Amino acid sequence: MMTICKELIVEAPIDRAFRVFTAKMGSWWPKEHHIGAAELRECVIEPKVNGRWYELGEDGTTCEWGKVLEWDPPTRLVLAWQLGPDFKYDPTLVTEVEVRFTSLGLKRTRVDFEHRNLERFGEAAERLRGAMDAGWGQILDRFVATAAS
Repeated sequence: MMTICKELIVEAPIDRAFRVFTAKMGSWWPKEHHIGAAELRECVIEPKVNGRWYELGEDGTTCEWGKVLEWDPPTRLVLAWQLGPDFKYDPTLVTEVEVRFTSLGLKRTRVDFEHRNLERFGEAAERLRGAMDAGWGQILDRFVATAAS
């Protein structure tokens, strides 16, 4: 199984880390990382199993990214990433993003991030794994900084 794994330490309580990751994704997700024609206004994860994961454009349009597979606040979240190698929504493709939150005390949380099943991208899998590993690294650094502020 082809995966990207990251371990992060967030200087925030577990509840805040989970909430910033899920309910406030638009506050740390880079505005240039969007798939819609319009500028990115917000990233939305609907807080329930089978909830949508999508972007909201400045013009009010939405573009699907995937859906919620598991919702267990504040310790675990599994999302279906359904963007193909061309970063267009593909309802038939599912790679999984699992995020686990572990309290390390009152103001510190370990976040284990895994994006798995990348082999499902087919011939583009190796290329995408390299690009997405770097991309997730930069994006998650922004999450850590936002959650701690």
